[in-house]
Amino acid sequence: MLFFRNHLLRFLLPLALVALGAGLCAFLVPMESAAVKQQIFGFPDSDVRAHHARPMVLAILCFLPAVASLVYCFGGTLDRYIARQFAGIFGICLAALFTIWLLIDLTDKIGDFRESTHVFYTIGLFYGTRLPAVLLLLLPYSLLLSVLYSLGKLSTSREIIAMIQSGRGVLRITLPLIIAGGFFSLLSLGLNYHWAPIAEGAVDAILADATGKRANEASNVLYRNAKNRRLWMIGAFPRDYQNGKELLNVEVTTTRPDETLESRLSASRALWDRKTRTWSFEEAIVGRFQPGQPAEFDVAPGPLKIKSWAETPWQLIKPGLSAAYLGIPDLNGWLKSNFKNAETTDASPYLTQWHYRWALPFTCLVTVLLATPLSIHFARRGAGGGVFIAVVLSALMLLTSNISLALGEAGTLRPAHAAWLPNIAFTLLGLYLFHRRIAGRPIYRSLLRFCPGND
Repeated sequence: MLFFRNHLLRFLLPLALVALGAGLCAFLVPMESAAVKQQIFGFPDSDVRAHHARPMVLAILCFLPAVASLVYCFGGTLDRYIARQFAGIFGICLAALFTIWLLIDLTDKIGDFRESTHVFYTIGLFYGTRLPAVLLLLLPYSLLLSVLYSLGKLSTSREIIAMIQSGRGVLRITLPLIIAGGFFSLLSLGLNYHWAPIAEGAVDAILADATGKRANEASNVLYRNAKNRRLWMIGAFPRDYQNGKELLNVEVTTTRPDETLESRLSASRALWDRKTRTWSFEEAIVGRFQPGQPAEFDVAPGPLKIKSWAETPWQLIKPGLSAAYLGIPDLNGWLKSNFKNAETTDASPYLTQWHYRWALPFTCLVTVLLATPLSIHFARRGAGGGVFIAVVLSALMLLTSNISLALGEAGTLRPAHAAWLPNIAFTLLGLYLFHRRIAGRPIYRSLLRFCPGND
């Protein structure tokens, strides 16, 4: 009876997290499925499979804490002890960093919130929408601080030495932390699949709707329909185009198969009826061009309606959206539609961001690999030097990643190299530091050899 009670208590947390995950799935997955249907309706050329995977990815994220707690329950006594030491300080670090970020951001935007008619609702919606992006930003720093503190504390109290004397190696002792880094990488990968990128792109629209101001508009957007040989140029594209707002200063150029000019439609405003899928152009002027003949221009007496054009406003705006605000499904659809249109679009930012969506989450695991060997110390002088080196290396990784990403978007580096090279380089460095720590060789001397005057 005592054995059953002890094991029941151990698995109580996974059962509670499973119930919580099921509740979140029942609430979030139907909403996400409806959003996917809306997306596919508006973007007929979307990557349908990638968008249909969004509810599945969201469901996995809901149950990921339950899986992590189940792994914890099956761990040994020492593994669970190290995990508890790490988890407690990780929660404190994440809460502290989020509070600092929230206070800074709230101070910057409090003037906009005050102009809203429903202040607290606007604040909740604004930060609730941004939560995936904020978590993605703060997770590596929280992992760095928590690993440094928890392992530094265990080293200072000589518990690491006692564990080694019991027959466990450094790698086996720190395995729970590496597994935790892997779980947080999976969490970041799920958030970065769709929700974190689009969260940053939606904040301006939320503030604009709440304050009654006009959100920033995309301007001079080009879209090429290669199949029907139509080139769209939209002078101003409102943020709330999906609610029926008009497109301004629209020009549609149609060419013949031999690439000669066939017609050009210019209109001050264009409106798309989603029920009848009909375009209406106001103040429209249509120019028709025949080889060897003067152009003919017709002014439409009223709104010019065209039902044969299959383009939707969602398709037209996609080339004008920033690559940083698109998730993997949207980037897949953009690359599928526009990758071959090098004359009107530059694919480097979108292809670089596509690779970066997969590479960025593994920063969590790389951070653990860098911080773990530098947090463990056996000398009496303490962990100050290791903490300093770990913080410097993490800052260098962030700086290198930003520089590499900028070079990839500019076309200087290949997109895959720009996204993955920083992670690969610092992973190799972390493994080298692990090797030095496992072998019992001082890490400081290894790093000092790279400094001038220390040969």
